[in-house]
Amino acid sequence: MTVQSALKNQGKTDFFNGNESLALSRPENEIDLIALLSLLGQVKKQLIMFTLLCALIGVAITFLLPQKWTSEAVVTPAESFQLEALRSQLIPLNVLGVERHVDPQKLFKSFLKKFDSQTLKASYLSQSPFILSQLDGAKYTADDLHRAVVQVSGKITAASDVDAKHPENSPYESWTLKFTAPDAQDAQQVLTGYIEYVMKQVVAEEVKTIQDDLTLNVRYKQRQLNLERTRLENAHNVAIQRLNYSLAVANAAGIKEPVYSSGQVVNDDPDFSIALGSHGLAEKLNIEKSIHDVAELNADLLNQQHVLEQLEAVKIKEIDFSPFRYQMSPSLPIKKDGISRLFVAVIAALFGACAFCMWTFGKQAVQQQKARIMGWNPDPVKESGI
Repeated sequence: MTVQSALKNQGKTDFFNGNESLALSRPENEIDLIALLSLLGQVKKQLIMFTLLCALIGVAITFLLPQKWTSEAVVTPAESFQLEALRSQLIPLNVLGVERHVDPQKLFKSFLKKFDSQTLKASYLSQSPFILSQLDGAKYTADDLHRAVVQVSGKITAASDVDAKHPENSPYESWTLKFTAPDAQDAQQVLTGYIEYVMKQVVAEEVKTIQDDLTLNVRYKQRQLNLERTRLENAHNVAIQRLNYSLAVANAAGIKEPVYSSGQVVNDDPDFSIALGSHGLAEKLNIEKSIHDVAELNADLLNQQHVLEQLEAVKIKEIDFSPFRYQMSPSLPIKKDGISRLFVAVIAALFGACAFCMWTFGKQAVQQQKARIMGWNPDPVKESGI
């Protein structure tokens, strides 16, 4: 060995002996950062390559993860102009005594209640092309359909935008409706379709309620009118019977003319009046018998009958109204949910760099420990196999 080689080897030995004495021979509570950084500097190419490899693996994993796109819509209670068609249908009912008022808040709560209904979600999704496209054509079973519907229905959510702790800070009430799907267009289409489906259910229920109220009021008016008619007919029959008795008494008493026309003074019977005389009583009896409809001479009964006829003529048509107003219609997502690819790449790169450093330091520590035991000093780079 030449003198130059000996000096070179001696320099290497002195360098790593110095590193060893600084990094590993110090007390356990001290670390030589310069020696560690020097070691990393010697393997920087491998460190950079491994870090980039981990970053690429992280990005590749993001492509394998399920895609999530969320469509959102923001709704508020319906405005007054949106309920004009409904109010127009209620005007004839209110005029005829059927009290029915439009409550936007009640309609909005009914919409939210139905929107969160698992039954309506299952009913809509079971016929949705989105669900059917996820199943294997005509080979799926009822259980497969049920599982798919249950899984997807949980992704349809509604949340209030009002701060529960400080509701006074919210200028108005609004709710955010969401649906998450693997495709952005599917998310928007399903959310839009389900909102329209629920809206139709609310409108149909409101129309059905109005029709039921109308039917009940018609039945009530009919029974009330029949009861009043029966009462008047009974009173009419009693009046005829009293006139018969009064006529018989007047004939027996020989009173032919009204007593007030002849100047006679007669103590009239309060039960069977004879003051009209037999001629007057006979004429009045004929008039009473000629009345076949007791409503002819009773204005109240005629009015009730007219109201009933008007109620029976009322027809509740299909009403087109919305129980809510869009602050934001169902959106087309432009950004996926979850962690971005850049963030995943950075985290994967940091993890790879840390893992490589730990492996390098661990490898070097093991080799130096072996060298101490065997009494020789290894080259930290060559002997580590890096």
